[in-house]
Amino acid sequence: MNNMAPGRKTAAKWEKVLYKKQDFPDNYVDKSFLHEMKKNVNIKTYEYWNVVLETGMVTQQLSSVSIFVVLFIYMDFGLLNPGSMVLVSAALLLLGYALFIATDKTRKISAKQDIQVMLIFLTFALGLSPVLQTLTETISTDTIYAMTVFMLLGNVLFHDYGVSQAISSRSLSLNASVFASVCLASRLPTSLHAFATVTLALLVFALWPVLRKTLKNSNVHSAHAVMTLFSVTIATIALYSVSPMAAILFSLISFAITFLVPFWLIRLQPSKNNIHGPWDEAVIQN
Repeated sequence: MNNMAPGRKTAAKWEKVLYKKQDFPDNYVDKSFLHEMKKNVNIKTYEYWNVVLETGMVTQQLSSVSIFVVLFIYMDFGLLNPGSMVLVSAALLLLGYALFIATDKTRKISAKQDIQVMLIFLTFALGLSPVLQTLTETISTDTIYAMTVFMLLGNVLFHDYGVSQAISSRSLSLNASVFASVCLASRLPTSLHAFATVTLALLVFALWPVLRKTLKNSNVHSAHAVMTLFSVTIATIALYSVSPMAAILFSLISFAITFLVPFWLIRLQPSKNNIHGPWDEAVIQN
């Protein structure tokens, strides 16, 4: 940018307007141009322990994926009866629903409507279980497991963590997890296994996140931290029963996400340097 009009000296004062013809080049600016520059306008300062608490949303979702995979392995190896899995899922559903009703005071949908939706879903899921169980039967097991890994990674990546700047899609995340459950169901022997797998996926990936979000937004400030600790503990124990190495790896990842990444964020925060000035696009204020 030119700070002087080349080849001339003029007593005329430059004005930052477009509607007036001036004796200056189009790219001319005077010394006042940079006086309007501002740095880090409306910057948000983060505190370490607040960031640590917020990372619980990520570790809770990772725990959900780990628990779902471990329960599938149990059913695949014959260590868990699908009928027992359905009964346990029903009991957890009722317990979680009671906690949800007690916590969320803003609900406008009645319990009768919730029960009707649940019965419709269970009827369709049970009726379509034979189809789901054979839907991907012709695909090789290696391909099924590879698709499942990518779908579960998609579930974690696109999950709604409550951050407006993040790339998230609740429907995409849920669809990815349901598709993963359908893939895994085709590796199990009976339609009851398929029904148990799909209902487990919806319980873990559709209903549990709603309860977690409700607890996080409730007046009980410690509920979110307790839920995070509970989720990570259950996932670690479940993984250890299958593979101690997987449990150690999960613990290290959870520790890094919970404590190391927030520490890194706080250390980098003083380096933030966003500049604002007259070159910015105009923003319409209502």
